[in-house]
Amino acid sequence: MNFRIRSYRKELLDGSNIPFEDIKKNMQELDTINTRLGGHAITLKGFRSLLQDKKQIRVCEIGCGGGDNLVAIRKWCVANGIKVCCIGIDMKAECVELAKQQPELKDNCQWIVSDYADVIFDTKPDIIFSSLFCHHFTDEQLVTQLQWYHANSRTGFFINDLHRNWIAYYSISILTELFSSSYLVKNDAPLSVSRGFLKKEWEAIASLAGIEVTVSWEWAFRHLVIARHDN
Repeated sequence: MNFRIRSYRKELLDGSNIPFEDIKKNMQELDTINTRLGGHAITLKGFRSLLQDKKQIRVCEIGCGGGDNLVAIRKWCVANGIKVCCIGIDMKAECVELAKQQPELKDNCQWIVSDYADVIFDTKPDIIFSSLFCHHFTDEQLVTQLQWYHANSRTGFFINDLHRNWIAYYSISILTELFSSSYLVKNDAPLSVSRGFLKKEWEAIASLAGIEVTVSWEWAFRHLVIARHDN
């Protein structure tokens, strides 16, 4: 395994004929991983950095899956007296239906089944974000993706994604082999790491997109990419 360059091997989850019960199991286990290894904490850090002193916010997740990131944000907002409107976008209608079943996402939420690039907002969200989404795309595709995030957000955007590192790769391989009951997680979790990024790669992608970002390393083996609008 060469960790100096990104792998473009397709994950099983990128396929189109996976039974939804398998996808559901995958998302449930990813929620557990995000909770125990700090993924949700990184999402909340990115959200808070762009929230500033606002008491009302409109936030959109691209590739929302089962909605666990939006649940984490909604819970934090409720605990801190912030009124939040959530927007979830995903190409898979089954994922959106699963997200709709989350008790925390029953009210003041908008759901869109679509490729994110085809979405035109009536009212732009203040914050757009994605989590474990960008590593599914090539560097060239990400240049356009970051430009879309920037053009369609009012305050800014953030990205929570994987740091490509051999320790992360072999650690998650062992952990999922021992504790996962999802063949998707066992196959895709280490592969996702090999498709992850180095800090300098994020900086190069953002530079090509013409967007100023900050990139911070976060535990466990993630990067938090944040872009703020000037106004």
